[in-house]
Amino acid sequence: MRILQLVSCRGWSSDAYWAARVTRELERRGHEVTLGCRRGTERAVIDRVRAEGVSRLATFGLAGGLRPIADAADVGRLRRAIAAADVVHVHRGKEHWLAVVAARLAGGRPIVRTRHIAQAVRPHAGNRWLYGRATALVVAVSEAIRGQCLASGLLAPERIVTLSGGADVEAYRPAPADPDVRRALGGEDGRPLLGVVAGLRVMKGHRVVIEAMARLAGQGVRPRVVFVGRGAMEPALRQAVARAGMEAQIAFAGFVSDVPSAMAALDLALYVPLESDGMSRVLFEYLAAGRPLVASRVGVVPEVLVDDEHAALVPAGDADALASALAALVDDAPRRARLGEAGRRLVVERFSGARLAAALESHYARLTAA
Repeated sequence: MRILQLVSCRGWSSDAYWAARVTRELERRGHEVTLGCRRGTERAVIDRVRAEGVSRLATFGLAGGLRPIADAADVGRLRRAIAAADVVHVHRGKEHWLAVVAARLAGGRPIVRTRHIAQAVRPHAGNRWLYGRATALVVAVSEAIRGQCLASGLLAPERIVTLSGGADVEAYRPAPADPDVRRALGGEDGRPLLGVVAGLRVMKGHRVVIEAMARLAGQGVRPRVVFVGRGAMEPALRQAVARAGMEAQIAFAGFVSDVPSAMAALDLALYVPLESDGMSRVLFEYLAAGRPLVASRVGVVPEVLVDDEHAALVPAGDADALASALAALVDDAPRRARLGEAGRRLVVERFSGARLAAALESHYARLTAA
């Protein structure tokens, strides 16, 4: 099957990652897949896409907003690309509209749209036509997002499916910790090492972790914590750590190029956003890596994880509940091992990139046959 994936992201995001992972997994299944990216994003997106193993790439303008001249040029190029494809899969609004127009000029091709974020689709006339008539299938990365789309009344239930996950279970797998990596992340003196792998942004819940660690310290429980990632909140978070007297306990690792090795060094992984952030890529990577997990009940978490079976689940933003969950786990290695094994098994059986690609392949085949 010949598949054209289109993603207009200016920077590396969950949309771009999902498109790249799907492209690579579909290539592994023997399909000819081209991933079209925004021109000028070589360093921010295209290099990362290549690092994911994608072999066929194309670039289009995909300029933000309404740009008649640039958009017309894109439609012309997309028309030629779509004419050589069996199905077109888009990930954002810009390429969605352009692909629909170009596909009609090319004689018609099924258009598939993935909704990555928990943001309601506005039910204006344009979207009613775009989703209701011009799009063959919508893929939601969580049931919550699917519910939002259905609540908008833009399309029938049978034309939207939920496909969560997509983790690379070969890259992210249980592995012994590298002592050098663990030391670089602050894992010393035999204490458990907890980690948050996420951009340093408000919604990711780092402040809640700092508050929970201060509560644990008051109880004499002092595991080490590392924040892996960069972001605009780093100065404020460093100040919060200093105010809590946690400088010797909480480390900032910054950007880490080998994330699987960093995850393997963790005794306990934390996924504690304050609200849903759509696909929750790192959640599935933690699980694939076999890391025991404490997770906030947001977004896809309560849809796919069972408390004390796959992870310890806590209310979002609740430092007391997080501290209690951590206190129960840091000294319970058998329970951590059980959760890590169950999480890995869940991803391999239901939420791997291979499972995601197989499901998409089935939908594509049905659409092209019709």
